[in-house]
Amino acid sequence: DSTEIIMALETRIQERAMIPSTPVLRTVATILDAFATEHMLLAAMHYRWGEPYVTRQRDFLCAEFGRVSYLGSDREARNAAGTRMMSYFSAVLTSLGGNAETAPAIEAAYLELLERLDIHFQHVPYLLGGHPSIADFGFMAPLFAHLGRDPEPAKIMAMRAPNVMRWKERMNLAVIEDAEFPDLAAEFPARDTIPPTLEPILELIFRDWTPELRANADFFNSWVAAHSELPTGHLVSIDGKRRVHPSIGPISYRWRDVEITRNSAPQTLWHFNKVLQLVSGLTGESRNKFDALMERVNGQEALSIELSRPLVRSDYVLVLGEQEPATP
Repeated sequence: DSTEIIMALETRIQERAMIPSTPVLRTVATILDAFATEHMLLAAMHYRWGEPYVTRQRDFLCAEFGRVSYLGSDREARNAAGTRMMSYFSAVLTSLGGNAETAPAIEAAYLELLERLDIHFQHVPYLLGGHPSIADFGFMAPLFAHLGRDPEPAKIMAMRAPNVMRWKERMNLAVIEDAEFPDLAAEFPARDTIPPTLEPILELIFRDWTPELRANADFFNSWVAAHSELPTGHLVSIDGKRRVHPSIGPISYRWRDVEITRNSAPQTLWHFNKVLQLVSGLTGESRNKFDALMERVNGQEALSIELSRPLVRSDYVLVLGEQEPATP
């Protein structure tokens, strides 16, 4: 939903655009936004609901969830309300594949990402350079709301990646200029190029995200093949219920030497398909530049993914797009 809101506002507010106007930067920003919004949810939920973190920060979580579900001065009543919400939301972790067996891989992946981000933010204030973009807002979803605010992961971020912590603070400032980078213009990079320190981050993204993307796409395409009669506009659901983030069944895939079993996520495919649409529109020098970048960061496999039926957001939920005509 945040992506949709940003895109809608971009058409109305022309100043300080959050979506780059140049094709390669716009495509890279969309990759980063989609990855952080979708794939990083597992790390966010692990450090919130997994052990030992949930036990150590239970009082904080109870108070914070209580604030949004109780209005009054009775602390015990607030905590009781928070406890009820926690019992509901804590189940999200297992639905994403988080458990005791996958925990070491989840933490290793997150700490490696933190390290590469910390190096990057030593050179530039934002993901694409001197100006924040939709990519930064995508990363803020997990890195502020969960990993940068919950006490246990926030401590890890502060101790292991202080430049990431500083970026999080910077993103919450109304004024986007930063005195730490006096020689860097507060704008997107010239010549439609990304900062060199962003390439290791992209390489890690494709290494960690591609197995999940492939498993989701294969499962969705099989589901579409088994329901070829469904018309355009049909709700993407296995029980007919409207959900902002639906699942159409379980998927499994190998990731960092562990087996991930989790709910499928058509929302992830909808988000990633924005990347594929932008890539398909690249031509000439922009296409050559982007293809060379993808070769360096091993992004070709993910970008070869195809959906047998488009996914469309309509009235806040995902529906099936128009069936592609059969090849004669």
